[in-house]
Amino acid sequence: MRGPIAPPQVPLAASRAEVFADLVQDSVERLERRWPQLADIDFLVLEVPRLDGRGDQAAAWSDEAVPLGGIIPARDGRRARVVVYRRPVEIRTKGRDERAALVHEVVVEQVAELLGLTPETVDPRYGED
Repeated sequence: MRGPIAPPQVPLAASRAEVFADLVQDSVERLERRWPQLADIDFLVLEVPRLDGRGDQAAAWSDEAVPLGGIIPARDGRRARVVVYRRPVEIRTKGRDERAALVHEVVVEQVAELLGLTPETVDPRYGED
C-alpha cells in the first residue's frame, strides 16, 4: 500500500519547511502586538544564505559564521524584508522548543537591526531563555 501516512490536516503531514515557516509566523505575530508597523515588512524563509556574491546578504558574512537571518531594507517601492535561513537554524537546534526559541531570537535581532533599535527594545524578554 502506498500513499501518505497521515491525512493532510494532521500536523504529522506538515513538511519541515511548513513547520519552520509556522515558527517564524508565530514569532512575527508575537512581535506585531507590540510593533504594528511590522505589518509593512515581508518575512521570508529561505533554505540557506547565498554564496555566489550576488544579493545584499552575500557580503555581510565571513567564512567563519553562517548567518541565521538577514534584512533587505525597503527601496525602489519594495517593502523591507526580514529573512530567516531554515537550514542553519535547524542544524543548531535539537527539538521544536529550542528551534522556536532560536527562530524568535533571529526574528527579534533582524527586526531590531531594521528598525535601528536594540533587541531588548523590540522584545523585553530577549535573551532570557
